[in-house]
Amino acid sequence: MVIYRRQANRLSAAFHALSDPTRRAILARLVSGEATVAELVEPFGLSQPTISKHLKVLESAGLIEGARDAQRRPRRLAPLAMKDIADWIEPFRQQWDSRFRNLDAHLANVRKQEK
Repeated sequence: MVIYRRQANRLSAAFHALSDPTRRAILARLVSGEATVAELVEPFGLSQPTISKHLKVLESAGLIEGARDAQRRPRRLAPLAMKDIADWIEPFRQQWDSRFRNLDAHLANVRKQEK
């Protein structure tokens, strides 16, 4: 039960972090490589403290991690950052894929009967 609760908490934190469009855009930017806060401020037109708050939420959710390179403190995606989310979503994706295949088969039968 403790493991499930821990996983549920991580998943809740991740979905909370992903609920904000700025944080999703930051993650999309980090897909192409690590970036410092200053580099992340540029495209958003937000203040450095605002971006830092977003980064703190992403770090708390385990989606990104910070590093230290002399004076630079770049952020990067955490390894396997989206794995918990993808694992949770997968059964739903499979169910909808199955439903769409059934709908395709049904529509193909309807088209055959119309001919």
